[in-house]
Amino acid sequence: MHPASPHQHRTRLNINAPGTGTGQTQTTPDTLSPQQQHHQHHHHGQQQQQHTVQISSTTHPYQGLKTSENDEMGCVELLATAISVLIMILTFPFSVFICFKVVSEYERAVIFRMGRLRSGGARGPGVFFVLPCVDDYYPVDLRTVSFDVPPQEVLSKDSVTVTVDAVVYYRISDPLKAVIQVSNYSHSTRLLAATTLRNVLGTRNLSELLTERETISHTMQMSLDEATDPWGVKVERVEIKDVSLPTALQRAMAAEAEAAREARAKVIAAEGEMKSSRALKEASEIISSSPSALQLRYLQTLASISAEKNSTIIFPLPMELLTPFLNSSNQLAANAHALHRHQHQHNQ
Repeated sequence: MHPASPHQHRTRLNINAPGTGTGQTQTTPDTLSPQQQHHQHHHHGQQQQQHTVQISSTTHPYQGLKTSENDEMGCVELLATAISVLIMILTFPFSVFICFKVVSEYERAVIFRMGRLRSGGARGPGVFFVLPCVDDYYPVDLRTVSFDVPPQEVLSKDSVTVTVDAVVYYRISDPLKAVIQVSNYSHSTRLLAATTLRNVLGTRNLSELLTERETISHTMQMSLDEATDPWGVKVERVEIKDVSLPTALQRAMAAEAEAAREARAKVIAAEGEMKSSRALKEASEIISSSPSALQLRYLQTLASISAEKNSTIIFPLPMELLTPFLNSSNQLAANAHALHRHQHQHNQ
């Protein structure tokens, strides 16, 4: 076998290329002119675009929801449809008021023909056409709906009975699922919200119920949204409104809080006394080291008293002046006691 030439390296046999027959050759850009290269690039882009459109067209429009709108109609269904069309023609123009329906911007209509879902999905907003006697339609409101969860008596994790109520906001994200997958999406969502509230709060302590409302609301919202997703319901927000405690528990918590506040007040007062005593000790040491400082303090005290327009003047008397008198009085008292004792012994 001879080695391939450079020209043979530039050409390759493309057998299974899309859009080409078996045995056609694909020429590399090195052997093409600029116009041919531009034409081939444009043709290749069209092939890629066609291929992409074909893939997107195979996607199911109802997100995995199995319906029978594309099945072939039976003889009875065809006959009933023909009779309905004939009745509409015979009663024209009065049938126009029955056949044409209008839904608002915030609504969608799900239409069934002889029990089968009509192709095209939900109708609206605007005008749509129904056949008399064979078509049924169900309007679905897409606006956000709010409802109050009835107060639930919940036993918390630490065995405390509390009453909790909440509010839930939800909307319809898929009208087809809301009509086909569940009988009454509003009632089902309300029951599920009450059950979820009890289940979530049963795993929390009383302190967590009172302090972590935002976390509990977010957990409940995620759980509800996951459970109602097959029904085409989107839970947007959950809020805990109120947590009611028993009266005895409220009094006990109030007494506990009051005792804690009193204890803190006593501790703060004691710390203040300790700091003030230390400050007074330091001040006394400073004043005792300088006699003039004591005289200045005395003058400041007189100035503060005279500023209040008082006629009373406090004059401090040094204790050193009274020391000799105190010593003499103590000596006299001791002598008198000794004399009284001697007389008592003499009488005996």
